[in-house]
Amino acid sequence: MVWKYKGTGFCSISILIILGATFLLSGCKKDQSKDAVPPPIVEVADVIQKNVPVYSEWVASMDGLVNATIRAQVQGYLIKQNYKEGDFIKKGQILFEIDPRPFQASLGQAKASLNQAKAEVVRLEAAHFTAKANLDRVRPLADVNAVSKKDLDDAIGAELSTRAAVQASQAAVGAAEAAVEKVQLDLGFTKIVSLIDGVVGIAKAQIGNLVGPGSIEELTTVSTVDPIKVYIPESEQEYLRNRRNGQGRNRNVPLSLILADGSVHPYQGAVAFADRQVDVKTGTIRVAALFPNPGNILRPGQFARVRAQSEIKKGALLVPQRSVTELQGTFQVAVVGQDNQVDIRSVNPAERIDNLWVIDSGLKPGEKVIAEGVQKVKQGTIVNPKPYNSKPQSKTDAASRSEEKPSVQADSKKK
Repeated sequence: MVWKYKGTGFCSISILIILGATFLLSGCKKDQSKDAVPPPIVEVADVIQKNVPVYSEWVASMDGLVNATIRAQVQGYLIKQNYKEGDFIKKGQILFEIDPRPFQASLGQAKASLNQAKAEVVRLEAAHFTAKANLDRVRPLADVNAVSKKDLDDAIGAELSTRAAVQASQAAVGAAEAAVEKVQLDLGFTKIVSLIDGVVGIAKAQIGNLVGPGSIEELTTVSTVDPIKVYIPESEQEYLRNRRNGQGRNRNVPLSLILADGSVHPYQGAVAFADRQVDVKTGTIRVAALFPNPGNILRPGQFARVRAQSEIKKGALLVPQRSVTELQGTFQVAVVGQDNQVDIRSVNPAERIDNLWVIDSGLKPGEKVIAEGVQKVKQGTIVNPKPYNSKPQSKTDAASRSEEKPSVQADSKKK
C-alpha cells in the first residue's frame, strides 16, 4: 500500500498542498481588496449662526408723478403740431395750434361792441349833465313859486332817468369788456400749451381734425417722470406690521428697484404716502414710493420689483445654497456627523442672503452639511469630508441664481 512508503516524498507532497492552499487564500484576499470602494470625498461647510436682514419684495407698477391730459378748450381745426412725440418739454411750451381766424374775427367784433358801448356812455352822461343842470335852475325858482310844481317834477324825473341810463350804459360797457376778455382768452386757447415739465406722449389727434371741449378724445398726455412714482401693493398684514414697527411712518426706509431685465436701478427710493383705503377685491393697499429718475429712463406703465428690508432675523442659521436640494416640494440637506456618516434631513428654508440660505428648522449651530458632492451620498453613507471651498460662480450660474432668487423669496413669503 502507499502508506508503507515514508520519507521525503510524502513530506514534499504535503508541502505542495499547503503552499497551494496558501496561494489560493492570498489570491482571494487580493481580489477582495481590489473590490473594496473608498468612501466618497465630499466638501462640507459649517452651519453659520448670525443676525441677518430679512427683505421683502413686491411686484410694483410705475406711474408719472403728474400725468396731465391735454385737451382742446375751444372748438376748431388743428393746423399745427409743434413738438416731437416722446420728447421732454418745458412748462408753457406750445404743443398744438388751432385755426385762430374765427376767434380773431370775434375779437374784432367784441372790441367794436365795446367801443360802441363806451360811446353810448358818453352820450348819456351828456344828457344826464343837461338834466341835472336844468334841475339845478328849476329848484330855486320852484321855491319862490316862479315856476309850477309840474315843471319841478319834470326836471327831477329827467335827471333821474338820465342818471339811470348812464348806469345802464356803464354796465353795458362792463359786459362788452368781459366779452372782449373772453374772446381774447379763447384766442389764447388756440395755442395749446403744456402746464408741466415732462415727457410728452404720442399725439392722438391729427392735423385737420376738428377738436373742442365737447370732444372726449384727448390730444396727448404729458407726464412728469423725475422723480417717478412707483405703486406697491401691500397686503393688509404687511401694512399693519409695518405701521406697528414704525416703517409705515418712516419715509427714510431705503427701497431698491429691480427692473424687468434683472438690473437694479442705481438710485434708491422712499415711501411717499399710502392710499386712503384697502382694495376690497385684492385685500391690498397701494403705497406710493418715489425714485429719482435722471435721464427719464423709467416710464409710466413699467413693472418692476421693489425690495426693502423688513426686519432683522436674530440668530438665523445659514448654509450654502448649493447644500440644499429640492425633492417633490420638500427641501433636504445632507448632514455629516462625528463618525463621518451622512444623515439626510428635511429642512424649512426661508430667505436667501447672497450665496447662503436661511434655514428656519431642521439644523443646529455647528453642524456640518455637504456643499459639494451631495449626489454621491445617501442615508447612512460613510464619507471622506473636506472643507468647502466657495468658488466664484460663473456668469451663467450667477445669472441663473439671480433669476431663481425672486421666485424663492416669493415662495418663502407665501409660506
